[in-house]
Amino acid sequence: MILKFILAALFGLSTTVFAQVQELPDFTGLVEREGSAVVNISTVQAPSMVNRIFPGMPNIPEDDPFFEFFRRHMPPHGSPKDFESKSMGSGFIISSDGYILTNAHLVDSADEINVKLHDKSEHRAKLIGADRRTDIALLKIEASALPKITQGNPENLKVGEWVVAIGAPFGFENSVTAGIVSAKGRSLAQENFVPFIQTDVAINPGNSGGPLFNMRGEVVGINSQIYSRTGGFMGLSFAIPIDVATDISNQLIASGKVSRGRIGVLIQEVTKELAESFGLPKPSGALVASVQKDGPAEKAGIEARDVILKFDGKPVNSSGDLPRIVGATKPGANVPVQVWRNGATRELTVTVDELPPDEKPAARGKRGKAPDTSNRVGLSLSELSAEQKKQLEIESGLLVEDMVPGIASRAGIRPGDVILSINNQDVKTVDEFNQLLNKIPKGRNIALLIRRGDTATFITMKLNGGNNNR
Repeated sequence: MILKFILAALFGLSTTVFAQVQELPDFTGLVEREGSAVVNISTVQAPSMVNRIFPGMPNIPEDDPFFEFFRRHMPPHGSPKDFESKSMGSGFIISSDGYILTNAHLVDSADEINVKLHDKSEHRAKLIGADRRTDIALLKIEASALPKITQGNPENLKVGEWVVAIGAPFGFENSVTAGIVSAKGRSLAQENFVPFIQTDVAINPGNSGGPLFNMRGEVVGINSQIYSRTGGFMGLSFAIPIDVATDISNQLIASGKVSRGRIGVLIQEVTKELAESFGLPKPSGALVASVQKDGPAEKAGIEARDVILKFDGKPVNSSGDLPRIVGATKPGANVPVQVWRNGATRELTVTVDELPPDEKPAARGKRGKAPDTSNRVGLSLSELSAEQKKQLEIESGLLVEDMVPGIASRAGIRPGDVILSINNQDVKTVDEFNQLLNKIPKGRNIALLIRRGDTATFITMKLNGGNNNR
């Protein structure tokens, strides 16, 4: 007690404040109660057909001029098993009969998924389905009477409150880390449908797919990714809210796929300058850059340069809010839309269409061939219509429809961007883009000129080799 008074006096603190500083949370009870519902996940991806025959074959496209050279001059050697791709991560049990949530990127293209429980027992898991747009996957193991998590409400999270992660970073099982909620509703460049929870909880490779707990022992999120310049933890971690994951898992259980709404617009953020030019009281809403011809938005009367302020009665505070709100709307629904046009609000009604599915099916058995729309950098592209080119005042370009996690997403490319050129060569068709891309050797930098909203900018990336350059 005397020491406390002395230290308080030295640091200029009252004894009450000093006592509060010393009161740190105790996580032991939470870990003892909830840790048994956390699992370790390991996956195995078999080598490609070429590498089964030629295990030392570099991973280059078959239409590359060097492909035939390596095929002819590189004799088979080694065991194909030596070239299997393996990965590790985390997950958690959501039902006592064996349903498990994890990240889609962890099990994407896996030929074998194994789950190790808290009691060290191991089970082969079945992939029920995966949604790459939210990075959620649902697994099932044959077991019963399993410990399961309790779901919390991310809406009740407060910035600054303590949260805990349990997972297997770098394979170290049942590791516990703690921190605080740094922000809520974060939008990331490559993600349109997730309002991320940002924390400073230490998350590293192997934590992916593991749970984020509040202090009541409820799961409020799934640890998904970090922001890092080194590949390791730097104090910025992002978790998918558990209510988003639960909605995805319910759809996967019910139908094996995820259904989302769309209205057919390209949008951008409303800056302070744009708000002033449009006469908006404050920079909010989603600015419509272009409208798909004959799409739901055009049929509803939405025009380019409109600012969408509300959708189905929900406020659109920033452009990142709109894809999440529209995506969560049931296709076929007639919903009110409030737009700002020519200095005044207008009320319109739009009939929501269904967003096309991912390039890969949500649920599958054996790994199949990736669709042609997914190229070396993981972009799904489409050619602009005459109307879109007229609205954007450009002669040619390719619209980024979707993407998989990889080199392009890490470089900052977003769905909705328009690619104008690759290494200063204009591109008019998807085939032309892929041909130019495939001619660029591994290890070389490429420069894409993209149009985003009213601005054009160059984005560079290095081709590391392999499909999608993950």
